[in-house]
Amino acid sequence: MSRIATKICGLSTPEALDAALKAGASHVGFVFFGKSPRHIDFDRAAGLTARVPPHVVSVGVMVDPDDDTITQAKQAGVTAIQLHGHESPERTAAIRARFGLPLWKAISVKTRADLDQGRAYTGAADFLLYDAKTPDGASLPGGMGLRFDWTLLVGFNSPLPWGLSGGLDPDNVAEAVTVTRTPLVDVSSGVESSPGIKDVDKIAAFCKAVSRS
Repeated sequence: MSRIATKICGLSTPEALDAALKAGASHVGFVFFGKSPRHIDFDRAAGLTARVPPHVVSVGVMVDPDDDTITQAKQAGVTAIQLHGHESPERTAAIRARFGLPLWKAISVKTRADLDQGRAYTGAADFLLYDAKTPDGASLPGGMGLRFDWTLLVGFNSPLPWGLSGGLDPDNVAEAVTVTRTPLVDVSSGVESSPGIKDVDKIAAFCKAVSRS
C-alpha cells in the first residue's frame, strides 16, 4: 500500500473499478454531473459501490448539487462527497451538516492567490482538492487534463488536509509528488484512452508510479 493516497475518479464500469481496486487505490470517484463524459446514473453507481471494500472510500463528485442529488448519491453508496462547482462555504457547511459524510471541496488554482480561497472553507469542509482552473467558458469544471504550476504549493500551509488534481498521469505523477509533497493524488483523464473511457493498463501504471514515489 502506497503512503500516498490515490483516487481514481470518473469510474463507470466494473472493469475499470476492479482495475483501480486491484492496483491499490485508496479512493474511487463517481461523477454525477450530466455534462461530463464520466457521468453515471445512480443505479449504475449503486452497482459499482457494492463492489468497493470498506477500506476504500467511494467519493461522489457533484457540481453545485441540490439536496435531492446528494440524497440519491448517498443512497447509491457513496461514503464521501466532493463538491466541484461554485459552492459557497455556507452551502458546503450545510451539506456537510445535513448528510453527515466527509466533505471535499475542490479549489480551482491558476495563481498563488487561488490557493488561499480554501481558507474560507475551514470548518465547512473536511478536505481540499487543489485542481487546475479550467478556461473561462469551459463546460466542465475538471477532468480536462489541465495542470497548474505545482511549485505554487511549495511551502504552502494548507488550512485543511488536501490533495492534488489536474493533469496528472502515469508519467508525471511521481514528479508531482516530489514537488508538492501531496498526501493524495487524484486522476481522471490521465488514465483514459478517450474522454470517459478508462484504460485499465494506465490505471495500473498510475498507481504503480505513485507507490514508487
